[in-house]
Amino acid sequence: MDHYIIRGKRRLSGELTVQGAKNSLLPVLAAVVLTDGKSLIRNAPDLTDTESAVCILRELGCSVVRQGRDLLIDPSNLSSAEISPTLCRSMRSSVVFLGPLLARCQKAVLSLPGGCRLGERPIDLHLAGLTKMGAEILWEDDRLICTAPAGLKGAEITMPFPSVGATENLMMAAALAKGTTLLTGCAKEPEIVDLAAFLNRCGARIEGSGSTVMRITGADRLSGCAYSIMGDRIAAMTYLIAAAMTGGDLTLRGIDPRHLAQPLQKLSGTGKILSVGKDFCRIAGTVPPKSIPMIATGPYPAFPTDCLPLFLSLAAVSQGTSVFWERVFENRYASCGDLAKMGAVIYRSERAAAIRGSHLHGAAVSAQDLRGGAGLVLAALAAEGTTTVSNIAWIERGYERFCETLSDLGAEIRKE
Repeated sequence: MDHYIIRGKRRLSGELTVQGAKNSLLPVLAAVVLTDGKSLIRNAPDLTDTESAVCILRELGCSVVRQGRDLLIDPSNLSSAEISPTLCRSMRSSVVFLGPLLARCQKAVLSLPGGCRLGERPIDLHLAGLTKMGAEILWEDDRLICTAPAGLKGAEITMPFPSVGATENLMMAAALAKGTTLLTGCAKEPEIVDLAAFLNRCGARIEGSGSTVMRITGADRLSGCAYSIMGDRIAAMTYLIAAAMTGGDLTLRGIDPRHLAQPLQKLSGTGKILSVGKDFCRIAGTVPPKSIPMIATGPYPAFPTDCLPLFLSLAAVSQGTSVFWERVFENRYASCGDLAKMGAVIYRSERAAAIRGSHLHGAAVSAQDLRGGAGLVLAALAAEGTTTVSNIAWIERGYERFCETLSDLGAEIRKE
């Protein structure tokens, strides 16, 4: 099994254009199912999750050709509404094909989705909303069979929690439904705004993306289009924190700093020199970081849960004690045990953790999920000695050329 070998204490410096956003690309690829013409999706990162989504599209009958960082997709020969269990379980985001398939084919058959083991991530909100739109739901063992014999119709749907996945699924289903759908309690993440922009360019009529209420008027048909995926805000924070932990000087381009207001504020509070422009961030400073002001995660625009494991590693080398409160997923602290192996001083309960900064040393550690694994790589970059990070398939679900990119910035890292 592949692993990273990292020799720490190397300053990361230079300039980097961040990859396209995984969490924007995957729902956009699902949305292509709604269209009846070719789409050119630009800035598509080459990730294992991307490949899983491409395999799903091909299994459904779509043609997909990669040209560098572009994906040319033709869904005109869509011939199936069923996704195999193997592909469903390869990534959590397979569930976002549910709404588009129902809207396009009046049927969708999926197995329980896979992805990071972050605790309970039910799809009840997806199913409740689709049922209101006329879908009929049937479970057979772990297979989900959804049909809409009369087609989907617009409805008024209120979500009790701003679920990103449910918001995406319902807005895609509504894009081809008969009549108007009013979604209340929507998630407001930038990736949802990106998805709405893609759909509107294809001919959808979506109003209010980025707010708690969206109004979607169903279209008779959607065409394909050319569209460029936004920069990945979580990957951006990963590289900025890597530079902060190693005393480096990094300019990161291709990102909207407004999407990172909370984590950038916390990073700035550690004493690092941080400057931002319209589409870039720069971090510098060789002085060791100070402890991180209290972090409590939550739905956007609150502090993103995906960034918490990255800041755990930063806290482990900061001066003083940092406190964290995870309010989204109960298993977000999976990396803490391996950070302790590297010398981190961690006190934690079920949802909270306190970390007192210390000197980290190399160790053999293993990724348990995507962002926790990336956090272990960050810790290794700042640690004395050599660290081996195994189980890196989790990490490569979300970071394009991670090893090569870090090496280009000055890290001593190799993959074996």
